[in-house]
Amino acid sequence: MLHLDSVDDASIAVYDLAGDASLPPLLISHATGFHAHCYLPVARALGERYHVWALDHRGHGHSTVPAEWSVDWKPFGVDTRLVAEHIAPDGGLVGVGHSMGGATLLMAAHADPGRFDHLVLFEPISFPGTDYDPDPDEELPIAQGARRRRRRFPSRQAAIDNYASKPPLALMQPEVLADYVEHGFRDAVDEHGEPVVELRCAPEFEAAVFMTGGANGVWDLLPEIETPCTIVSGVVSETEPSRVSEPLAERLPNARYVRFDDQTHFGPFSHPGEFAALV
Repeated sequence: MLHLDSVDDASIAVYDLAGDASLPPLLISHATGFHAHCYLPVARALGERYHVWALDHRGHGHSTVPAEWSVDWKPFGVDTRLVAEHIAPDGGLVGVGHSMGGATLLMAAHADPGRFDHLVLFEPISFPGTDYDPDPDEELPIAQGARRRRRRFPSRQAAIDNYASKPPLALMQPEVLADYVEHGFRDAVDEHGEPVVELRCAPEFEAAVFMTGGANGVWDLLPEIETPCTIVSGVVSETEPSRVSEPLAERLPNARYVRFDDQTHFGPFSHPGEFAALV
């Protein structure tokens, strides 16, 4: 793991996950509330063809940002571009993104069009301005769920047992769930002095990321992004980002759209091999 300093005094954790340094570089950009190591099965599947890197976005995993930072998606894109420059100084980079991670790669490709050869994005977060404009005084259901997320467990195994018993994390392959818990929690002590594990991505931070996602500005950038893109979705649902995946692909100058009707927004976690095969 290495750390790169970014804007707002953020420190971005970057990981060399798989593949030899002689292979073409590839960067994985994760979804809100998760982290780089959730994509280890994807990385291993790609490691024979690519030198696979991944980052933890600010406020996630081992990346940090000052507590007073007001959540705004544009710096997530700046962070992603910074990492891309570091791992692929000569360009030729492939970007693989999921949800928020897809949006940050689109921001980076718009700002630095020569850096990327191709983007493969699963349900990237980008909405027309009139399609996703939440009332700031009324929290979105997905943000409410994030804010209520249990912060601590007695152990990592207790967290795994809890998550495996109910959706949506029960959709994850067991290996992915184990990686999520192993790297997504830190050791801590509760108010009684008992050892516990605690989420690295604070529930209130995750909720703020969800609340601000609709204002990320990516939709307006799409016609100007010339990088070849593969836009992927699970089954189309009016309550999921999949509902705009095909229109998003049509708005990009050089994109194709692929749909998996047996998958949800968690497709890269439930079917990592199928996702990796698209790259």
